[in-house]
Amino acid sequence: MQYLMQACDYAARRHAGQTRAGAAREPYVNHVIEVAARVARSPHADETLVIGALLHDVIEDTDGTAEDIAALFGPAVAALVLEVTDDKSLPKAERKALQERDVAGKSLQARRIKLADKAANLAALCDSPPDWDMPRRRAYLDWAERVIAGCRGIDPVLEAAFDAEAARLRARLGA
Repeated sequence: MQYLMQACDYAARRHAGQTRAGAAREPYVNHVIEVAARVARSPHADETLVIGALLHDVIEDTDGTAEDIAALFGPAVAALVLEVTDDKSLPKAERKALQERDVAGKSLQARRIKLADKAANLAALCDSPPDWDMPRRRAYLDWAERVIAGCRGIDPVLEAAFDAEAARLRARLGA
């Protein structure tokens, strides 16, 4: 439990000042907490998975490093965070294509984080959408479903949660 609370604190400090792109402009840390809460519902959840979910965007979106994470939470958590981290030196379209192509080869724990992360993003698009037009929202939904296709068959709880958010957003978009 101590490491879990430490990870919450670390994530909050690293994401301090960041906000979501949605209409509510909520603190970004709410997103990583939501992803962690979602993976915690999995029957396969353990402390490494939940902490990895809390920290899944630290390397990608802050000045936090894998070395910092390894020193604070161990090499298994750092490896999991690295596994779900996009290479921000690549163009966005290439990063998105890599997620689609590579997700099926990721570890089960990394794919669980992807399921929870994409479900949380779809929920945000439904509840507090950014200033995106309908085609862009539909395109994100379609892309997320293609990514999650590589995660199927590993976690019925997280898959059902993703499917529920996808259906809710599809209904909202009239698609």
